[in-house]
Amino acid sequence: MVWDKNLTMTVRTRIAPSPTGIAHVGTLYTALLNFAYAKKNGGKFILRIEDTDRERYVPGSEQVIFSALRWAGIPHDEGSDIGGPFEPYTQSQRLEKYTQYANQLIENGKAYHCFCSSERLAAMRKTQQEKGELPMYDGLCRKMSQSQSESRAKTEKFVIRLIAPDSGNTSWIDAVRGTITIENKTIDDQVLVKSDGFPTYHLAVVVDDHLMKISHVIRAEEWISSTPKHILLYKAFGFKLPVFAHTPLLRNPDKSKLSKRRNPVSVLWYQEQGFLPEALVNYLCLMGWSHPDGKDIFSLEEFIKLFSLDRVQTSQPIFDLEKLRWLNGSYIRQKSDADLLNLLKPFVPKSAKKQELIGIIALIRDRIKTLNEFSEYADFFFQAPKVDSQILLKQSKLEAEKTGMKLLEYARVLEGLSDTDWKMPNLERAGRQLLDDRWSPKQLFMSVRVALTGKTVSPPLFDSMEILGKAQSIKRLTRAAEILTHNHI
Repeated sequence: MVWDKNLTMTVRTRIAPSPTGIAHVGTLYTALLNFAYAKKNGGKFILRIEDTDRERYVPGSEQVIFSALRWAGIPHDEGSDIGGPFEPYTQSQRLEKYTQYANQLIENGKAYHCFCSSERLAAMRKTQQEKGELPMYDGLCRKMSQSQSESRAKTEKFVIRLIAPDSGNTSWIDAVRGTITIENKTIDDQVLVKSDGFPTYHLAVVVDDHLMKISHVIRAEEWISSTPKHILLYKAFGFKLPVFAHTPLLRNPDKSKLSKRRNPVSVLWYQEQGFLPEALVNYLCLMGWSHPDGKDIFSLEEFIKLFSLDRVQTSQPIFDLEKLRWLNGSYIRQKSDADLLNLLKPFVPKSAKKQELIGIIALIRDRIKTLNEFSEYADFFFQAPKVDSQILLKQSKLEAEKTGMKLLEYARVLEGLSDTDWKMPNLERAGRQLLDDRWSPKQLFMSVRVALTGKTVSPPLFDSMEILGKAQSIKRLTRAAEILTHNHI
């Protein structure tokens, strides 16, 4: 099905996340698709906050969602933070509208009050499950007369349920999956308004999408089972149906649903780990969609230009953190020194000098895949490492005293270099002068590496020494030599 060609409607898409404490990377993925479709077709992208589930609501987490979208470069045209023609865009501020529409359904014989206790409902579901039946409301209160129902509603707690048809089918043409048909007998008399007066998701989303003139409902496949309920509500109200498009869920490598129990799902985590927003967005573009030219790296602008719902695949996209790390590393390598220097500010010591950092960046640019790996490769530039004698001796393959003496000998040779001669070629040449039949280049220089950096893997040794400087390099070599010769390990 091709829905984004020759459109005769004004395109308005939305995301409607619940403020439960985090901005989920799956929410960012859905936002990306809605944003791209709206912009591709000259439409509007709306951000609505669905906070009617008060048990899951975390105060202040709306700001987390706004921040995540801003960081990712996916701006919305209307929302609770910026307003718009259909405000308010936060559901808890729209309760009167939901009550109004729910009462309208009751008046028109499309819904009813249900007074069943939670105990009765639990016993009913248990009996149905024991019989191998689909757990559904048995319609007890549906059979009550309207006058009796209205009378009881004045003094008793109740929920409001939609009257679902007992026979026939509900079908729609999904813009991603084609025709989907559900038997009505499997559709429950869903609750529209809870006993606390708050609407359920099903009522609120239909009312809001209608009032906000949402033309395309682009959401994850987990909502397919809810779509028949929503269609029945649209029909009960006499509303025009939007276009539904159900995109694939992001999956872990083992094909399980991407969830915080198994993998990092918070957008904030990706920020803190030093993933670039354009890299994460680029990677999400590849989830369930492929570039016509087979490209892996492309801009959001290019994605918008090429995006269409008929190219979204129904297969389960695997969110592979290692592939994302590779992609992020590619973006890092494309950055200029000035840009990378600015991006690294949260990850480097405040005392670090700009010129020093530029030199370090040149050494590690091709090694890091996330910004927070800067510390892993470069921490020794800012703080002398703790020397592990066992690791050092494993590299030298000689006894402690001889290893210590060789490091001290190298330090003395380095003392003879002037500050102007403290350059990478001279540092290497000075070391090679000390090689003999017991010291191969690998043995000596790996020993020096551990003494200076505390690591067996680090940026190029002599380039690192040039940045460390004469005084600090000699001090660390001397200290390592003292540790070895004094301990006689």
